Amino acid sequence: MVLLLIMVWTALLFMPRSIKPYRLKVPAGYGISGVSRTLAADNIIYNRWVFVGTAYMLGMSDKIHRGNYRLPSSLSSWDILQRLREGKPDSISIQVIEGYTFAQMRKIVNSTPDIEHITRDWSDKQLLQAIAADTPYTNPEGLFFPATYDISAESSDLNFYKQAYQTMQNQLQTAWDQRQKNLPYQSPYELLIMASLIEKETGHVEDRTNVSAVFVNRLRINMRLQTDPTVIYGMGSAYQGKISKADLRRDTPYNTYTRNGLPPTPIALPGKAALQAAAHPASNSYLYFVARNDGSGRSQFSQNLQEHNAAVRQYILKK
Repeated sequence: MVLLLIMVWTALLFMPRSIKPYRLKVPAGYGISGVSRTLAADNIIYNRWVFVGTAYMLGMSDKIHRGNYRLPSSLSSWDILQRLREGKPDSISIQVIEGYTFAQMRKIVNSTPDIEHITRDWSDKQLLQAIAADTPYTNPEGLFFPATYDISAESSDLNFYKQAYQTMQNQLQTAWDQRQKNLPYQSPYELLIMASLIEKETGHVEDRTNVSAVFVNRLRINMRLQTDPTVIYGMGSAYQGKISKADLRRDTPYNTYTRNGLPPTPIALPGKAALQAAAHPASNSYLYFVARNDGSGRSQFSQNLQEHNAAVRQYILKK
């Protein structure tokens, strides 16, 4: 009986399985159990428990090196285990979320293992110059497209930044070329700034074009934008989770309660949907909006101050 079990175990472990070329993605913090579930779900291995048991015998129960492993069209569970045991992924995934600031993005990149970190101690100015010596920008905020990037495990963080920068340039140019006519933007950069405001002010995807309309309508009549995320950005490290009336009155280049027009730079990394909303605001006369605070993430939009005050009483003051 024991001999039979050993024979079955050995067959399931060493028997090659014909599959299409496969990419195994191992997120940060993944162990052998998570990897085995993925492989079993995709029908890459014959038996998950043989895979896990052998891994434990090999001392592979701890975290596995994150990254993407390219697996050939014919391999056994043993082959996969040896590939993972080497700890050398073919590529590394770096995920940057829409609405992150550039500072948050740099923290993610600096903490990503298995790539060469040559920019870790560089200033933002040095980094921009290395990416594009002729760049007209001095502030990197908003200039990098948020997405999940797969880069070679032998690559560097500078190569990643160049890719994310160029991707944003392409996405921004597309949005600019396809924008509605007569928008109050003087340049693609101003559209990028607007997209960052929309990204930070939108709690629901369906509200983006209406938020865009509110800001565009205000710009057209020289009405201050009065958006809290710009104030928070201008506060920097002084922001501790709440904004006071004094914060709203304290003038900074980013305080849209004290200054007209757009802030001087983006305040976050906007995604494609925010760029498109900035280029295609809804056609309405909304000038105000307030969060409904009902768990939906939606906002209530108003055309005048009277409607807005009623919405504030209903959704904020609960009166």
